[in-house]
Amino acid sequence: MISTKGRYALRVMVDLAEHREEGYIPLKDIALRQEVSKKYLEIIVKELVKGELVTGISGRGGGYRLCRAPREYTVGEILERMEGSLATVACLSQNAKPCKRADSCKTLPLWAEFNQLVHDFFYGKTLADLAESDLEK
Repeated sequence: MISTKGRYALRVMVDLAEHREEGYIPLKDIALRQEVSKKYLEIIVKELVKGELVTGISGRGGGYRLCRAPREYTVGEILERMEGSLATVACLSQNAKPCKRADSCKTLPLWAEFNQLVHDFFYGKTLADLAESDLEK
């Protein structure tokens, strides 16, 4: 399940994509448009900056902006930055210890196939896809 933090991070990134021509966007403007508290968004953008997905400057004229073009971000990388692994079961996480039951596990192929579907879905969609679909409405 994707948490509020992950969902709001996507909303912040879409907002920045939609307003990228304006330069650095103040967090208060994003909070107002997205109807999310500025304080909560501060936590989210701090993680986005740490992950080098956005850059920020303080002071007058400050705010946040994308580091790359919207088409260069995948939804998967944004969600994994905020949520950690999107693996359905622990044994399929990237840094999981080898499972002693893997060779005999009857359900492992099911989980592996589901993980691949989730991965392909989220990594097959870009920030540009989200921003453009919103602009068409």
